[in-house]
Amino acid sequence: MTTKLFGSKVPRVEDQRLLRGRGRYVDDVLVGQRVLHAAVLRSPHAHARILDIDVTDVLDVEGVHVVWTFEDLADLSGSMAEPLPLLIPHPTLTHGRTQYALAKDEVNYAGEAIAFVVADDRYVAEDAVSRIRVDYELLEPVVGIPAARAADRLVHDDVPGNVGARMEQENGDARAAIAAAPHTLELDLTIERSACQPMEGRGVVARWDPDTGRLTVWSSTQTSTGVRGCVAAKLGLDLGQVDVVTPDVGGGFGVKINHPWPEELLVPLAARTLDVPVKFTEDRREHFISSAHERGQVHHVTVGYDDDGRVLGLDVEFWHDHGAYTPYGLIVPIITSTQLLGPYKPGAYRVVFESLYTNTVMVTPYRGAGRPQGCYVMERTMDAIAAALGKDRTEVRATNFIQPDEFPYDHGLVFQDGRELEYDSGDYPASLAKLKELVGWDEFPAFREEMAAQGRRVGIGLACYVEGTGVGPYEGAHVHVETSGKVKVSTGLTTQGQGHQTVLAQIVADELGVRFEQVEVTTGDTRRMPYAVGTFASRTAVMSGSAVHLAAQRAKEKALRIAAEALEASVDDLEISDGVVRVRGTESAIDLGTVAVLSNPLRYAFDEASKAATQFSVGDPGKPPVAEDDEPGLEGRDFYSPERSTFASGMHAVVVETDPDTAEVRILKYAVVHDCGHLINPMIVEGQIHGGVAQGVGGALYERMAYDESGQLLNASFMDFLMPYVTEVPERIDIDHLETPSPLNPLGIKGAGEAGVIPSAAVFAAAIEDAEGIRITSMPISPSELFHLRDQKEPS
Repeated sequence: MTTKLFGSKVPRVEDQRLLRGRGRYVDDVLVGQRVLHAAVLRSPHAHARILDIDVTDVLDVEGVHVVWTFEDLADLSGSMAEPLPLLIPHPTLTHGRTQYALAKDEVNYAGEAIAFVVADDRYVAEDAVSRIRVDYELLEPVVGIPAARAADRLVHDDVPGNVGARMEQENGDARAAIAAAPHTLELDLTIERSACQPMEGRGVVARWDPDTGRLTVWSSTQTSTGVRGCVAAKLGLDLGQVDVVTPDVGGGFGVKINHPWPEELLVPLAARTLDVPVKFTEDRREHFISSAHERGQVHHVTVGYDDDGRVLGLDVEFWHDHGAYTPYGLIVPIITSTQLLGPYKPGAYRVVFESLYTNTVMVTPYRGAGRPQGCYVMERTMDAIAAALGKDRTEVRATNFIQPDEFPYDHGLVFQDGRELEYDSGDYPASLAKLKELVGWDEFPAFREEMAAQGRRVGIGLACYVEGTGVGPYEGAHVHVETSGKVKVSTGLTTQGQGHQTVLAQIVADELGVRFEQVEVTTGDTRRMPYAVGTFASRTAVMSGSAVHLAAQRAKEKALRIAAEALEASVDDLEISDGVVRVRGTESAIDLGTVAVLSNPLRYAFDEASKAATQFSVGDPGKPPVAEDDEPGLEGRDFYSPERSTFASGMHAVVVETDPDTAEVRILKYAVVHDCGHLINPMIVEGQIHGGVAQGVGGALYERMAYDESGQLLNASFMDFLMPYVTEVPERIDIDHLETPSPLNPLGIKGAGEAGVIPSAAVFAAAIEDAEGIRITSMPISPSELFHLRDQKEPS
């Protein structure tokens, strides 16, 4: 009997290959073949006009094949001389701006692409880039939110006040509710810029086939189909002329969802122009100064509440630093503004934000995508209310929770997908009860006294969040049963190490009744699945999982129909187990591979198995071999498109110790309760949480993008951009799960990919504040900053 796999801790099938060094990344493509290499000249200035670009010294360098500036692009492809796409327009993004593939007239951040060189190898290409001379007229840069708001200088001359967008949403009359509330307080809160740093930077390889007029692009991306569409549009090709393949990806975390990067257009254009494959591989400094950042926001909160701590009115105004350009629209601040509410139901809520231009690297989603900022603001507000009333922090949260019998719960706002912000399921009181037990919340006061007797400072914090997952518009899947009995599954989204080949195979194996080992999953290849969206926003399980489930159902229905005819039985009497279709209670059976043979009427027998499907062996002479409403092959293809997002939730708690001399923060205990609906593979979900917590520790205590007033990134290397070692992340993370299934998809699942990182800033701020008795209003917090805060509190 086939073992039930959904919900089981099936080991990841990817790991043996990846851990043994057998992964295949973009930089491994076309190894051993002739490939030319690209390098990019990037602006050393944050804001400057380009007066002249002199490439004379490069033209005669041996091994150089192409030197392009903006002026060359119009001659090669008209649309290449236009700005890059604004991927997600929005009515309130009144002044959206995107960069050119190569800068035209002006540069707006240090790292912007100016010239492109293709040579025999990367060494020659880099040497050639260093020979290009650019004359600049330096302009005063705008760096940071205060400078952007002051608007003494403009990033773009045609954007008044540096404001790209202003958006306001309100449910109820928040200001009136606050004015009438028994208690009010105000908070100013800041989260600084950070950035994801995947082990593999961006990379792209392209090969043009002049005989077929087809372009193949390999890209380290989170959206193969998105890159395909952009490349085709910009190079003037039909969509069917472009194939995009995403091999193994060494980490994405959101930075690789933005597309197209300049190199994703320039490399294919060069490959077609030169009729030779071309490769670009980003180095680490390039990733720091020319990819994307996130997080930077400043919030002002006004809240009104009653004697129980119940929020009667909440008014939030914030400013979002989106950098020099807005290719990904307003997704990050919209998520912040709506997900800020978490599991709570304020009596009235108003939020307004301005998305501001600065002369810094552009902002696109980074794991959590606006949610860490929102969670930080809401949880700091809850802690402040508890402190003002002298109440337990868990009690104030419980007072404000949406209750289990109130789902679906409509917040009266519009989410990032343009749909209602309506939570589908959850049980927040149950999660809080689990978390308190897991971390030992009620026992902590005694522990604090014990530590204080030893001269040690400890603190405890908690943070709650809700995460919109599984955003549309759709994902698709194709399930094909081979005549060998193997099952090939294709889905268009990409994978960056999340275990997609394992969890999707579990779903298919269960639905089809085949062994897990017989299922092979392919992702991120437009040749196999041309219609897809991408991997981001914790959407794979919900979107592709549902699509794979539906496609497997279609294949199963066909298999049973064909088998019923072959076995002369009713479909209702059949079952599939271990890849064999059986008539229940009898010995009559047929292998699924044989059913696949029978599904394809043949004229020619090319092996023993195919004989069973030839014209004189099977079929009714009185009927056509393929029925009018049928097609050959044992396959299923389907798409899943949700009416709105699913909403996962969770709660984290941490116990920290702060060193009285060095102000270093040590994690003593970390606990997580998570609800992503039905768990496909608990081990993979817990792995996602572990990775997210580690990333969250970095974001809360170490990682920030440090710009000076001239717009230079001062810590653009791993020597200066601090990340936690294994010694800085929790040795153990205590995890418990709650499963409130979503009613919005056939599997009852919700996303899990960003769960570990969302509440990190909030939970560490709370715990450090509890340990030190010092108000924490800005994150991340380093030992030197905590030391400074101590000096402010206790002047020597």
